[in-house]
Amino acid sequence: MAHGADTGSRPADVPRPTGSGDDRRGPTVPSPDDTADFDDARRGFIAPAPLNVTNEQGRSVWDLRPFAFLDDGAGPAPGTVHPHLWRQGRLTVMSGLFEVVEGVYQVRGMDLSNMTLIEGREGVIVVDPLVSEEVAAAALDLYRRHRSDRPVTAVVYTHPHLDHFGGVLGVVDAAEVRAGRIPIAAPKDFMQHAVSENVYAGTAMIRRGMYFAAFGLEPGPEGRVGMGLGIGTSQGRVGLVPPTLEVTRTGQEEVLDGVRFVFQMTPGTEAPAEMNFHLPEHRALCTAENACHTLHNLLTLRGAQVRDARMWSRYLNEAIELFADRSDVVFASHHWSVWGVERIRGFLSEQRDIYAYIHDQTLRMMNKGATGAEIAEELPIPPELEQAWSARGYYGSISHDIKAVYQRYMGWFDGNPAHLWQYPPQAQAQRYARAFGGVDVLMDRARSFADEGDLRFAAELGSHAVFAAPDRSDAKELLADLLTRLGYGSECATWRNFFLVGASELREGVPPTAIALTDSLVPALDVTQLLDSVAIRVDGPRAWAEELSLDLHMTDTGERYRAVLSNGVLIHYPDPSGDPAELVLTLSKPELVQVLTNADLEGVRHRGDTAVLSRLMSVLDESRPDFPIVTP
Repeated sequence: MAHGADTGSRPADVPRPTGSGDDRRGPTVPSPDDTADFDDARRGFIAPAPLNVTNEQGRSVWDLRPFAFLDDGAGPAPGTVHPHLWRQGRLTVMSGLFEVVEGVYQVRGMDLSNMTLIEGREGVIVVDPLVSEEVAAAALDLYRRHRSDRPVTAVVYTHPHLDHFGGVLGVVDAAEVRAGRIPIAAPKDFMQHAVSENVYAGTAMIRRGMYFAAFGLEPGPEGRVGMGLGIGTSQGRVGLVPPTLEVTRTGQEEVLDGVRFVFQMTPGTEAPAEMNFHLPEHRALCTAENACHTLHNLLTLRGAQVRDARMWSRYLNEAIELFADRSDVVFASHHWSVWGVERIRGFLSEQRDIYAYIHDQTLRMMNKGATGAEIAEELPIPPELEQAWSARGYYGSISHDIKAVYQRYMGWFDGNPAHLWQYPPQAQAQRYARAFGGVDVLMDRARSFADEGDLRFAAELGSHAVFAAPDRSDAKELLADLLTRLGYGSECATWRNFFLVGASELREGVPPTAIALTDSLVPALDVTQLLDSVAIRVDGPRAWAEELSLDLHMTDTGERYRAVLSNGVLIHYPDPSGDPAELVLTLSKPELVQVLTNADLEGVRHRGDTAVLSRLMSVLDESRPDFPIVTP
């Protein structure tokens, strides 16, 4: 079969999209009779998790009940779901409290991620407290009901993604942390990256995250079957308590509530700041999100910094060398555990090799002149990795990971001068329509390619038709149908979700935003980060003619900052010299949050021109959390 050709499908009218997994992995696939993952996913089961968690207002923030179609006893995959994704959905829907090894427990299937609970001398250490407060509290309650009513004596964040810290206020009181009674350990630069990913670009990431997580799609064989990494994300209250214990080097040891942790720093892997850890007394290794039962993203579809596949592979090899022979189990922040030294070595080696192979082969072909898109079509995968369930693309994909490596080294531009200055989507679509002889012809051509089994190009033409004539309901319906068929053929859950959410929005419009991240994280920001969050809202052209200066004297930290608006840019820096600014505010950080939120100086000590504040606020723009994606 030629690389890049559609592969046929089940049923016949649902071709697999190239890059979804099976089309580039040759004739060999993992054996369907291999039940090891199911045995491991069930091992250590103690008690079922609550299937529905509600908030104080009675609104459901986590509900597994609609995913009963994936429970034990589910039959073969229907024609609307790739059989490998169906298998992964059945594994990730398993929920409850599990024993990893004596003294180490996990709550799985209560959010996208796992919460790990490590019993200490006086209480329990919580690792990665899920996405939202309500679900984290319910997970802790599940542990306490079936183990013991232990207090939380420490928290560990393995990395700064929302599903690994957002529920922290469900397990600790922030005042107890600030008072030094409950340490929170995290890798170096945790706060910097938590803010840059979740606040600075938070609105855009959440909007795309709605596609990524299939927000708004009903669970079922024709809708949401999970995310590959987990069954879904909770929709409760999100918070962030800054860490108090910084992990800075591999080999650093810390004792938390009598439990010895040996940390391994892994920056630039699945997150810019991330760490694994080993529990010597338990002979247990935690690989955070660096080794799960799926190929991961080197550039997630929701948006993020491009990850370093070369270093990811090297850190996995380092984990093997440092810890594999001293471990009886490896567990992670997603999915199920693996037991036994040889199986641990095999699992980590497969994960190591897939990232190294993608990196090295992309560079090899790139240095022979191939572009990212070309490499993604042509590169075959080693037979041993073809047959490894854990190296398949349920969450990331070979196609997009190759393009991410290309982007990391070469950027967005493929070197072809004809691609140097292309039109934006709507202007391009209008020209395509003219070139083809009108929108109707574009649509006819799209149908013809679809009839030939080339859904990829059909969808491209359908998208041009929608952007050229956004009021044409028939163009939207055509594209929605094409995207649906592509979604049904996808092995990768996030591809499926993007296709199907796009189809849904073409038919029904944009639903309300899933979660408001920025406001919930604001209390955790330092002054520089707060001013950054204001600076990125300045409407440059509207502020060109405005000049002003503002000094901040912080009463709770003793710090001093200056903010200057000039040429449409808000520049800010600590320890200003020279004469005072036009307006000087003496206030605490909570008061600063209120000033920046409400533009109200009541109760705040100040001197100078109070109009400075209103002038600044008048040039700030508002984010748009419901911006269109599949239509102009």
